Amino acid sequence: MQTVPPAFDAAYWQARYTAPGRAGWDAGRVTPPLQAYFDQLDVQQQPRILIPGAGRAYEAEYLHHLGLQQVVVADLAPEPLAELAARVPDFPRQHLWQADFFALGEADTFDLIIEQTFFCALHPSLRPAYGQQCARLLRPGGKLVGLLFDTPFAGATEPPFGGSREEYAAYFEPYFRFIHFETAHNSLPARAGRELFICLQKL
Repeated sequence: MQTVPPAFDAAYWQARYTAPGRAGWDAGRVTPPLQAYFDQLDVQQQPRILIPGAGRAYEAEYLHHLGLQQVVVADLAPEPLAELAARVPDFPRQHLWQADFFALGEADTFDLIIEQTFFCALHPSLRPAYGQQCARLLRPGGKLVGLLFDTPFAGATEPPFGGSREEYAAYFEPYFRFIHFETAHNSLPARAGRELFICLQKL
């Protein structure tokens, strides 16, 4: 399995998280499209959820407070995981994984994968592998849900990287049925009209 390019390894992300002003993608809260999606989840079913490249993981915090008990967050860098642990002391420590998403094996399967600024943090060469790995980690009928930037970031040489819905569709079509793949209607104001809300079900 292809792994993260050395330029964007754990040390790179640790530096991004700890340097002032280097985490501009961090909304500081769960974003409205994902909050709306989370609010309609059936807590009684207790789906197993993965948030890869979770960063400070406001999504995991929100899901935890809703009563979802099988939420796993994964990130290459230790700093954001430690911050989540400090912010949410009762979040299960065994669900904080300092790990490479692409190195997770088939034993680690989930009902739901949440995408929030992880895809745009990957080197574009990893995008085809991302779609494949999401499908590999999802149980039959599982879903990939989240937000993708639907705008180019011209000249970007480091994350975040942008793109278009046409490009993205090609990565997911081999593995998923498209339930939603459209401009988010309730984005944060700074991102309005520039991000896609996706809900894709594993074929």
